[in-house]
Amino acid sequence: MIEVQHLSKSYDGGEAPAVDDLSFEVRPGIVTGFLGPNGAGKTTTMRMVLGLDRPTAGRALVDGRPYAELDQPLRRVGALLDAHALHGGRTARGHLRWLAQSNGLPDRRVEEVLGQVGLAEAGRKRIRGFSLGMRQRLGVAAALLGDPPVLMLDEPVNGLDPEGIRWIRRLLKGLAAEGRAVLVSSHLMTEMALTADHLVVIGRGRLLADSGTEEFIERHGRSRVRVRAVDPDKLAALLRGSDLTAEPAEGGAWEVTGAPPEEIAALAAAGGVVLYEIAVQQDSLEEAFMRMTADSVEYRAVAA
Repeated sequence: MIEVQHLSKSYDGGEAPAVDDLSFEVRPGIVTGFLGPNGAGKTTTMRMVLGLDRPTAGRALVDGRPYAELDQPLRRVGALLDAHALHGGRTARGHLRWLAQSNGLPDRRVEEVLGQVGLAEAGRKRIRGFSLGMRQRLGVAAALLGDPPVLMLDEPVNGLDPEGIRWIRRLLKGLAAEGRAVLVSSHLMTEMALTADHLVVIGRGRLLADSGTEEFIERHGRSRVRVRAVDPDKLAALLRGSDLTAEPAEGGAWEVTGAPPEEIAALAAAGGVVLYEIAVQQDSLEEAFMRMTADSVEYRAVAA
């Protein structure tokens, strides 16, 4: 597992720390989504876990040890941080072979992971000719090379087509089902809702949430009941005359908050209003995330 303990990182001249007293765990057997606005400190945190950046305070451990103290680290941790960080003159097979040799891995693992990520036919091609999606697949192959129990992937679906995104989703869930600890960051909230069992959300370097995905949506999302009636005007008058909080919606519907559907249905029945739609609607992960991180966005554009 991964343990982040009171981790902080400040840069010379920086007005605020990139990571500020951050603590969380990535447990085996589940996919943990690592979320936050741009500049929240996600990549910096991952780099500190991998020993690429030195923390100002705190520590990050993999199976109880700092990454720098791991023997043959590819056998313990597989990581993809930057799909562009590849030598364009090498072939895909050559890139994986030198990684394998550096950690005492057999050459057969190179062929196995190339096939696993769908690059078996591209093994002899130079990386400079790869698309972003192919580079992502090669980066995933490198992360899987040592068959590690811990995986860290930063935006792994960037550049992938719909089939590739679906493949990544199945891969991550399958790896977690084998008992591995999987940490994955992404800005694609719809994909995270389908993939992540648990969420760690940070903003401006600080921990904002550490909970199950469904719990996060329930806690930070908005729940409302959508109702429509045969006689829209009669429904509108009924809702306006009640103590319920209701707002008009598309198609002559109303969205009611603060009351269960049973109470709304009973009110309509008592008022002689015939309903032909009543449905509970819950915010998506994206809506809950936007609501929760609204005060932590560093770069905010203004719509024309």
